[in-house]
Amino acid sequence: MALLPVVAGVDVVDETFLAVPPAVVAAVFADPAAWPGFWPDLLPAVYADRGVEGMRWTVTGALVGSMEVWLEPMSDGTLLHYFLRAELPGTPTPRRVRAEIRRRQLAAKAVAFGLKASLEAGRPAGVAPPLP
Repeated sequence: MALLPVVAGVDVVDETFLAVPPAVVAAVFADPAAWPGFWPDLLPAVYADRGVEGMRWTVTGALVGSMEVWLEPMSDGTLLHYFLRAELPGTPTPRRVRAEIRRRQLAAKAVAFGLKASLEAGRPAGVAPPLP
């Protein structure tokens, strides 16, 4: 009899292109003071600082699990990959899990678009980003 794989209740994957070099994006995520703004109800603890390639955290708080930002150099910028795999505490209903997944998907995109707006500010479309 085969065992079913264990799947996180909340599993979020997102990708967003930022027209800035990976080192610029990495510097934002390397600052622990920025984390409460990105994830106000999570307590991230770094378990792998990958430098310009991103970070990996364990998370506690509203969810318990792991989170990763992987920064992939692409063209004249960075493809920001975001992964969140976690469980809601207690025994949530399927409806609550679906609502939490959607909420976290929207929050991930809000973080990515917020970074896009701030890090690309003033750069005309079609113009390569400045080097760090």
